[in-house]
Amino acid sequence: MVYIYKKIVGKKPYYYLRSSVRKGTRVGVKDVAYLGSSVKEVRESLGKLPALKGKIEKAYRTINLFLESNHFLEQVQRAKPKTDIFLGLNLLDVEACRLHYSTVFENADRLTKKEILRDFLIEFAFNSTSIEGNTISLKEARDLLEDGLTPKGKTLREIYDLQNTEKVFNSLDLAKELTNELIQSIHSGLMENIDQRVGYRIRDIIVTRSRFKSSPAYAVKTDMDLLLEWFNKNKGKIHPFVLAVVFHHKFEKIHPFMDGNGRTGRVLANFILMKNNYPPLIIRKKIRADYLDSLSQADNSPITASEPKDYSNIVHLAAEELTKTYWRIFL
Repeated sequence: MVYIYKKIVGKKPYYYLRSSVRKGTRVGVKDVAYLGSSVKEVRESLGKLPALKGKIEKAYRTINLFLESNHFLEQVQRAKPKTDIFLGLNLLDVEACRLHYSTVFENADRLTKKEILRDFLIEFAFNSTSIEGNTISLKEARDLLEDGLTPKGKTLREIYDLQNTEKVFNSLDLAKELTNELIQSIHSGLMENIDQRVGYRIRDIIVTRSRFKSSPAYAVKTDMDLLLEWFNKNKGKIHPFVLAVVFHHKFEKIHPFMDGNGRTGRVLANFILMKNNYPPLIIRKKIRADYLDSLSQADNSPITASEPKDYSNIVHLAAEELTKTYWRIFL
C-alpha cells in the first residue's frame, strides 16, 4: 500500500510517497520517493514513477483526496486569510474546505450536488440521531432514506427521528435570520410524531449524565434572547465557523426544550455555517464521548462571553470533524 506523507520543515511542506508493508503483526513504513514541495510538483512526480504505477492506481482514491485537500490548503495559505480573537486556533483546514465548497461544489451540476448532499444528509442524520441513542445502523439509515425500506426491529420513534432530520434539513431556508421563532420551528419539525411538547420548556429538567445545570424554566426565554443578542453582536466579529460551534455549545447549555436539544443544536450549527457559505458539519457517533467532553469544558462560560480559552477544545474537535468528513463526502 502506498500513500503520500507530508513533512513540514520550517513551515515549508515536503511530500513523500510512502509505502507500508505488514510483516506478521507489525506494519513497517518507508519512503520510496521524494515528490516535491507543492501539490503541483507531486502530481508531476507521480507520473514519473512507472515501477509504482500499479500501486499508485490502486491507492488513487486516497492519494487524490490527499492532493485535492492540500491543493486547496495551499491556496488558502497563499491568500493569508484574516484572523480574529481565535488567532491561536488553526482554521486553515476549515478554510480549505470552504474554498472547495464555494468554488467547486457550488458550481457543480444540479444532479451532482443533489447526490452529494444526499450522501451528506444520510450520514448527518445517522450520526446526529445515534449520538442521542438511535440504534438504526448507517446501512439501515441509507436504505430508509434512499429507498424507503423500513428497518426491522426498530421503533417508530427511531424511524421518525431519521425522517424528520432529513425533512427539516432539506427545508432550511438560508434567507431567514436566526430567531426564536425559527429555532422553535426547527425543533418542532425534528420532534414531529416523536414528542408533542413543542416550544420552549416551562418546566425544569435534569439532563442525565451531564456535568452542567441547564437554565431554570423561568429563565429559558431570557437566556435564549441573550444568546441571540450575543450571536447578532458577534456574527461580524468572530470567525463564522467558531460562531457556529460556540452558538451550538451555548444552546446546549441552556437546553431550552424538553427533548431534542442535541439534534436541534446540530442542525442550527449547520444553518449558521451554510448561511455563511461554509459546508455543513457532521459530528460522528464514534467520537461522542470526546464531543461531550469538549462541550463540557466550555460550561463555565457565560452566555454573553466567548473566550478562546473556554472554546478551543470544542472548536478544534469540530474543525477536525469537518475536515475528515468533508473531503470524503464532497470531493
